[in-house]
Amino acid sequence: MPRKERGKKDEAPKNNKINAYIAGSGIVAEQRITETLEKNYMPYAMSVIVSRALPEIDGFKPSHRKLLYTMYTMGLLNGGRTKSANIVGQTMKLNPHGDGAIYETMVRLARGNEALLHPYVDSKGNFGKAWSRDMAYAASRYTEAKLDPICAELFRDIDKDTVDFQPNYDNTTTEPTLFPTTFPSVLVNSNVGIAVSMASAVCPFNLAEVCETTIALMKDPDHDALTTLKGPDFPGGGLLVYDEEELKKIYSTGRGSVKIRSKYEYDSSDRCIDVKEIPPTTTIEAIRERIIELIKNGKIRDISDVRDESDLDGMKLTIDIKKGVDPDKLMQKLFKLTPLQDSYSCNFNILIDGSPKVMGVYEILGEWIKFRKKCISRRVSFDLKKKKEKLHLLKGLEKIILDIDKAIRIVRETEEDSEVVPNLMIGFGIDEVQAEYVAEIKLRQLNKEYILNRIADIEQLEKDIAEMEAILGDEKKIENIITGELKDVMKKYRQPRKTLLYFAADTEEDEPEEDSPDYPVTVFLSKSGYFKCITPQSLRMASEQKFKDGDSLDVSVETTKNADLLFFTDQCRVYKSKASDFADTKASVLGDYIPAKLSFDEGENVVAMVVTADYSGYVLMMFENGKAARVPINSYETKTNRKRLTNAYSDKSPLVKLIPESDTTDILVKTDNGRALLFNTGMILPKTTRDTIGVQVVNLKPKAKVENCYKVSPEKLEEYSKFAVKSVPAVGMLFKDMADPDQLTL
Repeated sequence: MPRKERGKKDEAPKNNKINAYIAGSGIVAEQRITETLEKNYMPYAMSVIVSRALPEIDGFKPSHRKLLYTMYTMGLLNGGRTKSANIVGQTMKLNPHGDGAIYETMVRLARGNEALLHPYVDSKGNFGKAWSRDMAYAASRYTEAKLDPICAELFRDIDKDTVDFQPNYDNTTTEPTLFPTTFPSVLVNSNVGIAVSMASAVCPFNLAEVCETTIALMKDPDHDALTTLKGPDFPGGGLLVYDEEELKKIYSTGRGSVKIRSKYEYDSSDRCIDVKEIPPTTTIEAIRERIIELIKNGKIRDISDVRDESDLDGMKLTIDIKKGVDPDKLMQKLFKLTPLQDSYSCNFNILIDGSPKVMGVYEILGEWIKFRKKCISRRVSFDLKKKKEKLHLLKGLEKIILDIDKAIRIVRETEEDSEVVPNLMIGFGIDEVQAEYVAEIKLRQLNKEYILNRIADIEQLEKDIAEMEAILGDEKKIENIITGELKDVMKKYRQPRKTLLYFAADTEEDEPEEDSPDYPVTVFLSKSGYFKCITPQSLRMASEQKFKDGDSLDVSVETTKNADLLFFTDQCRVYKSKASDFADTKASVLGDYIPAKLSFDEGENVVAMVVTADYSGYVLMMFENGKAARVPINSYETKTNRKRLTNAYSDKSPLVKLIPESDTTDILVKTDNGRALLFNTGMILPKTTRDTIGVQVVNLKPKAKVENCYKVSPEKLEEYSKFAVKSVPAVGMLFKDMADPDQLTL
């Protein structure tokens, strides 16, 4: 670039244009960003999507295919193992990447790494472990490998034109574009890849279940896959938390997530928990570090030691527990707080004819069946062509056999060697190919046995050709061939499920109770929904509360840090939380905004807060229509500690106020037509149904409604005694100016 141009100050791009240097010309020209991206970035993005990161219908990415095909051409399917370095070197003829990337690909495909349900590489030596972050694999010069026997199903009939071949990167050889795999390997082994702007994550399924489902779908396209394909089956085992609706979603759309929890055993003699199977999304080191972090933070106090005891027998994470601790309850807590239970996010994004497509299990198996039918058709066509060529030769031989003496005379009387074939063609009315075949027959073969065998061959060839032509003309017969092959694969390679199914009610909403220290606090809730949790020491230092403009205090309760908080909303829901879920703060801050903190629905707001330690007492709910409901607080207690409960109160009439009470309380009710009455909550029988419509407390005149209600303290009871009623419902008395008794009872 000229010095004068370089000396100019950089200017901000205008109109979505950037400066582009035109090579060799010394000129800087403006170019649109979109044009630059399209010319320079899009080819790269498409290359990553189509030729690197996403698997195809045979279940392999290009890097996998290049490696396995190289091993196949090296004779490693039936031969002995060879050094991994030798395999890596040979693979570089097809794969332009470095030896490190090729070897890492082989490591993941190896049996020793335990990453695949059905490994494709039979390995010897240290190939690391998929469940360990720190257990590194040995260098390629130390390890050995060959193809696993199941690879015979990947390469079956690959030399019979079942798939297309393409030149390698330097045009010195060719490689297959796909493998003619005889089973849906795309679903049998997991495959994860990140491309540009898209990704793929295919979880593994049990081989026998996949084959059975494929056979069933060929017989009945409306077959319910859940009856034969129970769910993902991971090589590391574990327990699949069964969720039928989520599995249906994955099978239909290809997106969703499944929960995998670790499998453990309790040794009562040593008081320790041995974890031997973990989710595929984590490692044993990550789990151990998370448990140690929880212990240091005081969230778990029941563990005395945690250590990695993995050895040649396999993975084992040992957790020593303290005396008197229930191991099952501790594991339930660890499932929620550590990766001992984790989710596997499914995204079945697969290349079909060079285009990425997210598909469910049904569509994937449908595409595989179409692919396999094409492979079978090409194989049968290849064999048919060979048999027709052989039959053509034998037909020519058949004509010669009818008069062998004439054939011998023609050959003997021909003066030049080059005239033998033309003379045979003229003498017997056969073509050049047939004549060439006849001319090459040895004299010793002109015996009766040879002649009879060739005639028998003609009959068998004609029968075979007719059968092959029938197969090509009948799709049902091709499906029968595929079914037979799938049954053979099941018979040879089926294995029991490693990931067992775990059925648990409300597992999704279980929440662990953390061991957090208990101490006195005061909780505050403003009318706008801002919450604060403040210690007595902090309140003594500064007690003046800060609020947003137009906001004010609604509820203030002295309690402890481990108390439960029930937040009632204007959508007839209650959200459950704990004071320990909120950090201690100061009066001078606004606090946590509850709708955001507890993930309320859009437009949902807090109308009341109830603080309880043991779920004793009642809540009184007053409605605009003059009815009141008294519900025990323990109606909101659940065994599963769910965060959100629906139907928290009746929606038949708008809620005016919700008042918690530990015992019977005196309540003053005001209506918008200037009447008031004072009643004791003992007059209302409690109802265990949360959304009860309640009983009539105030007899309202037409168009009148309850405006507000207040809890009256014993000190103020005498002041409002004139509004007291002996029974409900009642009309109440007229009033003029009356101060709100609520102001002194917060």
